[in-house]
Parts: sequence; structure tokens; C-alpha cells
Amino acid sequence: MHRIVVVGLDYKSAPVELRERLAFSQSMLELGLEELYAKRYVQECLILSTCNRVEVYAVSDNIEECVESIREFLSDFHRLSLDSFAHVLNISIGHMAIRHLFSVASSIDSMVIGEPQILGQVKQAYKSAVFKQTVGLILNRLFHTAFFVAKKVRAQTKIGTQAVSVSYVAVELAKRIFDDLSKRRVMLIGAGDMGELAAQHLINSGIRDLIIASRRYDSSEALASKLNGNPISMDEVYYFLKETDIVITATGSSEYIIKPHHMREALKLRNNEPIFMIDIAVPRDIDPRVEEISNIYLYDIDDLRGVTDENMESRRENAKLAEEIVLQTERKFQGWLNGLKVVPTIVKLRSKLEIIKEAELRKALDKLGSDDEKVKNIIESMASGIVGKILHDPLTNLKKESSTSLGALYMDSMQKLFELDNEFKVFEEEEDEADVKDWE
Repeated sequence: MHRIVVVGLDYKSAPVELRERLAFSQSMLELGLEELYAKRYVQECLILSTCNRVEVYAVSDNIEECVESIREFLSDFHRLSLDSFAHVLNISIGHMAIRHLFSVASSIDSMVIGEPQILGQVKQAYKSAVFKQTVGLILNRLFHTAFFVAKKVRAQTKIGTQAVSVSYVAVELAKRIFDDLSKRRVMLIGAGDMGELAAQHLINSGIRDLIIASRRYDSSEALASKLNGNPISMDEVYYFLKETDIVITATGSSEYIIKPHHMREALKLRNNEPIFMIDIAVPRDIDPRVEEISNIYLYDIDDLRGVTDENMESRRENAKLAEEIVLQTERKFQGWLNGLKVVPTIVKLRSKLEIIKEAELRKALDKLGSDDEKVKNIIESMASGIVGKILHDPLTNLKKESSTSLGALYMDSMQKLFELDNEFKVFEEEEDEADVKDWE
């Protein structure tokens, strides 16, 4: 029986120092999917890598071996000793894995409850897995259901009202340090979604002097035009540091962009006037040793966990309502998943009765010796109706019980009563008739 498993770590179990070492860039993720999918006990797989979590979703008929394969994959791919991170790995199996994904996609499990970015990140991870063809029937259904759950949570609760995100919290922290942001120059490094959100929050908070840098100048220019900021190239970042009060970084770089010697030089040129820095990237953009420099106040994404706003308590209340939606959908999905295991039994039973019907029809028509098409059609219709009525109750009950503890007993009993195992080879060619629609 195929089961779903999630193996990974998040902001609750592992510090950013470890998460960034196990993070996947887009190019790494696609290569990782190829390597993981090649593992013997991994039938389907998907990798979700964000600033707050690195998780592998997989389907397997041997969960223990699959989990071990994933652990070894993470270790080998990132060239890290398994002992260095095994103790912080979270493992969810079966219905708990399903519930976990639904909670993640709905942002119930986010550092900032209700933040909207996670759903887009989950969708991107799914698109990558589809592109690499590492997802099949089960993960396809699972992730589309997760998207449905997230949409339903947004529609039926207030968890997403008064938009909050990691970027928003970062700006709130800046406001606590500088009373009047309108007098401060801000440099945003990174023109992606996280960077744009941070910039928009800064503008809403009164910032009028905004510098935007990106690895691609055209991206900086486009965002600067949209937000009325000033674009600069990455090479100019180090020159403008001396004139900047607040630095927010959110790039996808795999290496530190800002290092201690950059900040020492900047402080010297600005007469040691303090600089506030927020690094919301994973892997981090700013060398953590920068924090050791006097008059530099550096916060990374884990530091933001302690920063909340007045809306968070309301969001926690709405999260309870969201959890009910998650639980209801999880039960339905689990029922569908359990139903898949009885498909072969149903296919074999239908096939056996169809063969019996066809054989008896030929006998009856031969005895009648009639070439009247109307008579033939009436007899064939009657035979099909009898088979359908005979199958209706057994199949209805088998589908119904497939999601209960009696499911296996019903399936075993049906196979023995109709001697389906003995006839397997005869009906093997008919297996293509199995379809998910039987369970909807």
C-alpha cells in the first residue's frame, strides 16, 4: 500500500544556520528532484524549500526505507553529515503528512500566521515537480487539494486580513528602532516578491528615499519605477552603504553579499552612525559576523519570530477555524487514498463477471438460433443489468468500508469468495479500467 511521508525541518525545529545549509535554489531543486526520484523506494516526490522550511514530500510502499533514502539524499546532496541535522528532522506519515501539507499551504504553520507568500511557494514547488515528472496520481491529487484548502481557508476565515508577512514584521521592527522613517534612507537588496513586499511596507510607513538593488539591473529598474525608488546595480551597493540607515536583504544568493569589511568601511565613512540591517533571505545574504561590529544592528529571519503585531492574536483565533477546515478535508482525502487500494479488487471482480456474462450470452444466443438484432440487444441489455445490480451493493459497501478498519477484511473476503486471486492472470489486461472517478 502506498503511503505519503514528509521529511524535513522548519523554523521551529532548526535555526537558520542549519536551514540555509539544507536549502535548495531553483537549479539545485530540479537536480535534487532527479536524484531523489531515482531512489528505489521513492515512487513520487516533491521538494519544498523556503526561508522557513526545507521539506521532502514522497509516496512509497515501504515507508521506513523511503525515509532512510530521503535522509541519505539530504546528507549526500548537501554534503553534510547526517548526524549534524538528523536530530532536528520532522517526519510525518499518512494522515499526519496530509494534515501537515494542508496546514503549511493554508499558512497555519507559518512563522507569521496568515502570511500569503507560502501558498505561492508551495505552488512553485509543485510546478517544478510536475516539470521534472516526479509527481504522479497521489501527489497530484494531494497538492491540488492543498490549493483548494488554502483558498477555502482564505474565503471562510479572517486569517488573511490586515496583511502580515515576514517582510511586514521586518519593517515593523525598523519602525521601533527609528521613530521617523521618513528621514531615513533605505536600501533594499533583492527585487523578488519578498523584496517588493518589504519595499511596499516601507513606503506605506513613510519612507521617501528608497534605493533598490538586484543581481539584474533591469529588475531593480522595474521595481524602482513601480515604487518610485532609485535603482542601482549590485556593484554600487557597497558605495551607497555609507549613506544608508536601513538595509533589508532578500535575494536568492548562495553566498554572503555583505561581509564585515564592507560594514567597517561604511561605518568609518559615516562617522560610526548606526546602521540597522534585516536579512530575510535563506541562505542569508549578510555574514552573521557583521553583528559583532559596534553600531551595526543585524536581525535575521529567526530574530523576527519575537516580533509580533496587534493582529496576530486575532489571526490565532482564526487559525482555529482554519484547522477545522484542514481536518475535514484531510479526512476526505484520506478516504480517497484508502479507496485506491481496493481498485484492483473491483477491476478483477468486474472483469470476472463480464467474462462470465459474455460466455453465457453466447450460449443463450446460440441456443436461440435467432439473428434478430432486437432480440440480441434485449438479452444483452438484460444480462448487463443483472451484472450491474449484482455488483452495486458489494462495490458500494467495499468503497464505503475502504476508509475504515474493516476495509482490508472486506477486500480479503471478496477476493476469497469470488476466487479473484486465482483468476488474476486472466483479467490482468483489464487493469486499465481502474479510474479515480470511482472514488468521487
